[in-house]
Amino acid sequence: MRFGRTGMSASTCPRSRLLVTNLRIMWHSVALPRVNLSIGYNCILNITTRTANSKLRGQTEALYILTKCNNTRFEFIFTNLVPGSPRLFTSVTAVHRAYETSKMYRDFKLRSALIQNKQLRLLPQEHVYDKINGVWNLSSDQGNLGTFFVTNVRIVWHANMNDSFNVSIPYLQIRSIKIRDSKFGLALVIESSQQSGGYVLGFKIDPVEKLQESVKEINSLHKVYSASPIFGVDYEMEEKPQPLEALTIEQVQDDVEIDSEDHTDAFVAYFADGHKQQDREPVFSEELGLAIEKLKDGFTLQGLWEVMS
Repeated sequence: MRFGRTGMSASTCPRSRLLVTNLRIMWHSVALPRVNLSIGYNCILNITTRTANSKLRGQTEALYILTKCNNTRFEFIFTNLVPGSPRLFTSVTAVHRAYETSKMYRDFKLRSALIQNKQLRLLPQEHVYDKINGVWNLSSDQGNLGTFFVTNVRIVWHANMNDSFNVSIPYLQIRSIKIRDSKFGLALVIESSQQSGGYVLGFKIDPVEKLQESVKEINSLHKVYSASPIFGVDYEMEEKPQPLEALTIEQVQDDVEIDSEDHTDAFVAYFADGHKQQDREPVFSEELGLAIEKLKDGFTLQGLWEVMS
């Protein structure tokens, strides 16, 4: 894996690793892990694949990720060291698409397609824990009568006279849940996070005992969700990726022609004989005029000299 950004060539960057999770993309250098990058999917504006010029591999397919953070745009470029492997591109694109299509789990929504035939359209892994009829939305002076749903992911209210007049409040965006006094009496008040707009929504539930019971239940579900949040991003890989170190090239066995002629390869014999456990007895060589180690049968001094020449 190699990485580059606008103004930096991907081919000059050190070898690195890319991690894809259900919420973000993380990149880090293998040699220097402190050199790293984290890209949340919510910051991504566009993902494309294009041909890039690499000093190591020439023209190769690269992943371009355009992001925006604090009104500043960044473009990051990634190339894969494993040739012909599309996993880098398909995994990032598929998981980001899953994130984009699961925003109902995480985003505060007003006037969305939440209700069908007077029933809440449930999300995957979502379960309804309570349905309360006759709940007043106190967003206007006169209030609106509707139905309240409490699930393991969010709180939903919709008007009985108009299903499209509704609100979906994920637990992820809830800042506080309290009972406060209002001009309509005691009411359930939900304050959303600043990231979602900092809304303050009031709901009147009668009788008071049901109001207190509902607040207790919502607070309990909110704590459970906070301990183990459901983000709605599910992606399973059909095939587990192998690490780069495990990728090997299959060796092809060359055709071998066997020579049946009876002769000795002195070069091979010389090196193979170097692994013997004990030296052979010395004998006098008339050719050299000195004592040498006795040669193995079938070998000559002339053959050994040819090895060294």
